[in-house]
Order: sequence, then structure tokens, then C-alpha cells
Amino acid sequence: MSFDMPIAVQAHFEVLYEDADVLVVDKAAPLLTHPTGEKNEPTLWHGVRELLAYELACGGQVSFINRLDRETSGITLIAKTATAARELGKAMQQRLLQKEYFAVVQGAPLWACACCDEPILRMESVADTRIHVRQCCHPLGKVCCTEFEVLQRVPARNGLPELALLRCVPHTGRLHQIRVHAAYLGFPLLGDKIYGGDENNYLDFIAEGWTPTLAARLHIERHALHACSLRFPFGEHEIMVKSPLPHDLSKLMA
Repeated sequence: MSFDMPIAVQAHFEVLYEDADVLVVDKAAPLLTHPTGEKNEPTLWHGVRELLAYELACGGQVSFINRLDRETSGITLIAKTATAARELGKAMQQRLLQKEYFAVVQGAPLWACACCDEPILRMESVADTRIHVRQCCHPLGKVCCTEFEVLQRVPARNGLPELALLRCVPHTGRLHQIRVHAAYLGFPLLGDKIYGGDENNYLDFIAEGWTPTLAARLHIERHALHACSLRFPFGEHEIMVKSPLPHDLSKLMA
């Protein structure tokens, strides 16, 4: 299959865990999880189907239980059978999947740990925005809760702002939850085109792609978020999978 390459997609993933029913992979960024119909480009779905070609020929399936944004790297859970899809989907609905993320944020929080429980809703329903998908904290929003822990602080240097590495534990699953809550606390993710403080970053990227001007503003090509840990029940067992901080983010904290 041939693809158009409108952006510099790193079509790469690594297998972290696999058994007869379940596959867990480490998704690179910026890689779409699933085809959108808007662009003809490689996705994680294409790669996983190629990997599981034999299982698919024997009646298996590819069902994504969690889906990461294009620019978010890390752990993605996939069911290989209908039975696994039902069981894991039910566990997801019951919030039995325990997820953790690494985030590199701008600034150095004075706190060691923080919890943000501000409700979240789509911003255009309460305020002006030029970005349809943008979310915001608002009393009329849905219940939302994220825990943050500071793991490392790095002073400003080489044109980069002061940075901090956070461990993020979302207890709900709202759209852009970690990014919205981090920005609300005053520490937006590095590279975040929507919540980094200037909507023009996102609009310019959509119009022109990655440019030297955006590089000077944002420092990295994607928002600095990585799904690093996943614990989930399956059958009579509980499975725990971890993924280290990827190279592009670890360089920032070196």
C-alpha cells in the first residue's frame, strides 16, 4: 500500500506484551492510531494488522481499547479476539484500567504533588475560540480529576525554558484532560499547540506545517506527553506494562 506523506510521520511501534488474546504496543509520535479518512498516511492500525496477519486470517480482529492522540506516544492496548474486546471494553467502562503518563511541562512547580479536579467542557460552548476541539476548565463541565507529581526539574538553558517532568495519573478519561489540567495549573506541556498559550500555534501548524517560526515558539514538534504505565485485569490475572520516557523527551531532561 502506498501512502501520501503530508507530514513527517514516524510510522513505528514496539511490542511490549502479547498473548493469545491481547497485544500491548508502544506507539511513536506523531502517528495516528486509526485512519481518519482525511489523509492517506500510515497508522498504527495498518502496522498492527500487518503484524497480526495470521491471526486475522484465522478469525481474529484488531480492536483498540485505548486510543492516543497523534502527538501522544506510549502504551496502547489492543484486543486480538472478540472475547478480549468485550472483556477489556467492559473493564474500560468500569474504570478498571489504571493509566499513568509522563509529561514535560514549562516552568517548575513549587509543589511536589498536586491534584486538579476542575470540570472540563468544550470551550466553544462557553467562550470564543478558533479551535473546535479545544477544551477548558469550567464549572458546567464534566467531573474530572488528575493527579500530578514532580519527578525532575531542569533550569532554563540553550534557548529552552525552565522545565519539569511530571508523573500524571488521570482518574477520569476526558478529552485532552492532562493537557487542560496542566495548563490550568500554570504549567502547559512543552510543544502543546492548543494549550500552550497562543491559538495561532495550532492554526499556523494546520495551515503551513512545522516551520522554523513554530520551532522557535514551541521547541519540539509534538506535545510532550507519553503514556508510560498501564495496569489492567484480564481473565484471572492483572497485567502491568511500562514504557520508559522516549528519546525526544529524555533529551529535554538530560
